[in-house]
Amino acid sequence: MSASTHTRPRSATTGRVDIRLPWWAVALPTLAFVALLALILNPADAHAATGEPAIAHLVERAHQLISR
Repeated sequence: MSASTHTRPRSATTGRVDIRLPWWAVALPTLAFVALLALILNPADAHAATGEPAIAHLVERAHQLISR
């Protein structure tokens, strides 16, 4: 005996895919990005870093140029 499959009816007018993400699927990557950006901007908090990293200097210089 074969079972019938149930499919959703498609809207003929929109033709787009409707994808809904849970709130944490956006919040967690955003939080991780902000945490890593904070470590780059303030390398003193990263205890394993020795010397001044080039990326921190570059971001600091970009911040100075933007704030003018």
